Amino acid sequence: MRVLPRIGPGGLALAGSSAPNTDTELVERVRKLQPLIRSHALRTEQERRVTREVVEALTDAGVHRMNIPRRYGGHQSSARTQVDVLSEVSAACGSAGFTALIQAGCAFIAALFPDEAQDEIFARPDVRVSGTLVPKAKARAVDGGYVVDGTSPFATGCQDSDWHLLTAVSHSGDDRPPELLWTAVPMSDLDVLDDWQVSGLAGSGSNSVVARGVHVPAHRVLPLGPLLGGSFPSRRNSADPFYGMPVLLLFCVWTAAGALGPARTALAEFGDRVHQRGITYTIYERQHEAPVTHLQFAEAAMKISCAELLTDEFVSLIDARVADGNAYTPRERARIRAQSGYAARLCKEAVDLIGSASGASSLRLDAPVQCAVRDLNALTLHSFVNPTANLELYGRVLSGLDAGTPFL
Repeated sequence: MRVLPRIGPGGLALAGSSAPNTDTELVERVRKLQPLIRSHALRTEQERRVTREVVEALTDAGVHRMNIPRRYGGHQSSARTQVDVLSEVSAACGSAGFTALIQAGCAFIAALFPDEAQDEIFARPDVRVSGTLVPKAKARAVDGGYVVDGTSPFATGCQDSDWHLLTAVSHSGDDRPPELLWTAVPMSDLDVLDDWQVSGLAGSGSNSVVARGVHVPAHRVLPLGPLLGGSFPSRRNSADPFYGMPVLLLFCVWTAAGALGPARTALAEFGDRVHQRGITYTIYERQHEAPVTHLQFAEAAMKISCAELLTDEFVSLIDARVADGNAYTPRERARIRAQSGYAARLCKEAVDLIGSASGASSLRLDAPVQCAVRDLNALTLHSFVNPTANLELYGRVLSGLDAGTPFL
């Protein structure tokens, strides 16, 4: 039987792929990739970007399709599936997981752009999209669009992306406040600076990108203000409940996965190590025999379990809102941010405890524990993940005050 190609926008045949047809299959494919991802983790850190082999394996598995519209060959995977998939990647390598979650997230944002831009960006279903929400670049209005100039840091995965969503500030020249814009730019139009030399998430390739007089047509511009208010210009996706999920709440989903993966790996490795080593200068020839180890192990496990329960609660709410179409209350939005940040904090505390109980041999660069400690420290420093900032925001809402930020 002859299989006809799927037809995309403009009558173009979409490329075939071995990407999975079900969410369960996607999770299983990624789980089977863990040995490969783990074997490249040290090299990923050394090269300061995810290796080509891992990038291609994740692409072939369909990870980058999770938020791409089905009409372009995407999956539109549930929030639950995205947590499961991204936590499996992060469990094998925190940097690979963080890169994957940013690229999956940016594909979702790209699906909110005008349809004409989507036809360009999603011309092939395995496209990779990077992006930042750091408004360092400037956008100057010109006939038919904008000219963008400036440097944008923290462009995770940019070297392995086809498109980049660059945040720029546009000044109208009158009394109106400046406008924040997401501009969709082919990576070939941007320069990449070799400036990503950090201690945590070191392999995420979060270099700075530079726009030098890049012309961006109007259809490849997404104003951030209306988006935060729930309005976006895509005609095809505006009625789809999937794309009604608030971007910033989805970022909570993605980063929770980035925290849970390394924490689970650290806990599993600790369980193996305590049977293989003693506690130096004590009577314990095997660490698992010491009461202090029992307390450390149990406390770390409970912290991770609590993080999983918090994540499960807000992910269930997000998936339920897709199904029932109900709006989020400000309290729900603030609580999801707080739950995401608190889950990340619990994972960090668990891994810090495991790291301090693992002995000096765990400092070796090929030991997953030390990498998990550094990666989770980096993740919780992210301004949107930061547990303290998110708790304050939620506390304001609980106290009857305005959240004090539009980023909900």
